[in-house]
Amino acid sequence: QYRIVERMRSLGMITVLPAFAGHVPQGVLRVFPHVNATRLAGWSHFDCTYSCTYLLDPEDPMFQVIGTLFLKELIKEFGTDHIYSADTFNEMTPLFSDPAYLSRVSNAVFRSMTGADPEALWLMQGWLFQHQPDFWQPAQVRALLHGVPLGRMIVLDLFAESKPVYQWTESFYGQPFIWCMLHNFGGNHGLFGTVEAINHGPLAARRFPNSTMVGTGLVPEGIEQNDMVYELMNELGWRQEPLDLPAWVTRYAERRYGAPNAAAASAWRLLLRSVYNCTGVCVNHNRSPLVRRPSLHMDTELWYNASDVYEAWRLLLSAGAELGSSPTFRYDLVDVTRQAAQQLVSDYYLSIRRAFQSHALPELLTAGGVLVYDLLPELDSLLSSHGLFLLGRWLESARAVATSDREAEQYELNARNQVTLWGPSGNILDYANKQLGGLMLDYYGVRWSLFVSALVESLNSGSPFHQDQFNQAVFQVERGFVYNKKRYPAVPAGDTLEISRKLFLKYYP
Repeated sequence: QYRIVERMRSLGMITVLPAFAGHVPQGVLRVFPHVNATRLAGWSHFDCTYSCTYLLDPEDPMFQVIGTLFLKELIKEFGTDHIYSADTFNEMTPLFSDPAYLSRVSNAVFRSMTGADPEALWLMQGWLFQHQPDFWQPAQVRALLHGVPLGRMIVLDLFAESKPVYQWTESFYGQPFIWCMLHNFGGNHGLFGTVEAINHGPLAARRFPNSTMVGTGLVPEGIEQNDMVYELMNELGWRQEPLDLPAWVTRYAERRYGAPNAAAASAWRLLLRSVYNCTGVCVNHNRSPLVRRPSLHMDTELWYNASDVYEAWRLLLSAGAELGSSPTFRYDLVDVTRQAAQQLVSDYYLSIRRAFQSHALPELLTAGGVLVYDLLPELDSLLSSHGLFLLGRWLESARAVATSDREAEQYELNARNQVTLWGPSGNILDYANKQLGGLMLDYYGVRWSLFVSALVESLNSGSPFHQDQFNQAVFQVERGFVYNKKRYPAVPAGDTLEISRKLFLKYYP
């Protein structure tokens, strides 16, 4: 933490320190049995073993004592740039909807900040307002925001490219806000973007009546995918008008690969108008059947024309002779091939489902066989040919920060759990799905194999397919992967261009 803070300040960045939002551990009740604290409900699909924090009443004298002491200690340790973050109700329903109560809470949080630093500015995520719109009606939003003097809070309009909050809150009722692009929720692989919304959104927010917008921000939950979208968002901070996107992406391709190439530029223009141009409310959790627990009710809908991705794949491959030595080109070739393969998996899934529903065993065996024994292994070998798509690298990076062997085991377990079950029992299953060499075969591949086998068994025996029974069986596979301790290579193997070409010759539709 010292190194991060020092590095940020050396670059002229403003650090944000965490402040006290009102949550306390259960132990506080043991030491101060008379404090007024209420236990909140569980979060997401987790029970009280892992969630259900306690919230101090804003009027309780201990609120100011704890909040100010906590911040004073932090400032003593790290110095301060006077900006502090606190999120009392992020994805948590407040105890009361009474505006007076909500104002008291935000006022208590702010006073505990100014008790330690009279110059304090509160930076708050605005996610809660769009996440629980039924609770956060205009009166409730206004009350929470106006518990703090105007100008002493900055709100992050966290998902502004899809669900801007400033529009229905009259620019956060006068509090300054930052127009943010969230883009990616679980750090999922999958080509995705909302380029038109990004291109026009910040400028529209600046021109909004009585706008209090003070900047733009990037707030992805996971990075290291879809580089183009982040490049675009960063560039817009320097622009006064929307960009000519096709012209911009043509120059992007040239900058990215270090040389102009007509085929590569055409590929990018196709991607720009298709996968990267989701309109309406677009939430990027990769929902492809490839990375979801199989069932007979999977979502195969796309927001774009699949043939645009296949054509971009063909064009990129054709640029391989000229651009093949560029590392960024090789990365993009894996990524676009991976997207094409993801689309193909959906097609095979639909064939499998149709064959099962019409009791056509030969067709089921054919489609299932191609998917499980050829397409997924080929995709795994493609991913394994690039260092940035390796499960081994993901696991090694987790182990590398450990200070003991026991800790390394624990960190690896967490890294495996995060990209699969996320929780002991699949609490937010596949939320952070990744397409990585090793994971493709030993996790997704095994799941699909089990699914196809279960459908074949169902047709053979004449007994119905039960999703609940399948879920119990497949959970053993998922959990087995988290705990199997298998080592995975952290160094790529095979030639990306050759493997992509082979996949193309076999599967290009």
